[in-house]
Amino acid sequence: KRFKEPKEERRPWRIWFYDTSKQAIGALFIHFANVFLSDLTEEDPCSLYLINFILDATLGMLLIWLGVNVVSWVVQRQKYTYLVFGEYG
Repeated sequence: KRFKEPKEERRPWRIWFYDTSKQAIGALFIHFANVFLSDLTEEDPCSLYLINFILDATLGMLLIWLGVNVVSWVVQRQKYTYLVFGEYG
């Protein structure tokens, strides 16, 4: 993925690693949480895993989107230059 970025705009390796590792850690956490929760039911664990995954992929993404927009608005309003999303320098 890093090599798909334009060469002059490519992130340094360290920043790229931080970005991708937080995504991988989050995905692993959600996966193991879904496996753990699906094992708690006496019904079909696969269907509960699917329900958790769909809720995470829809409502979870909506909550993240809302959170990013609220934080971006606060950062812009308060002029917190170090907290702007996507600014690494």
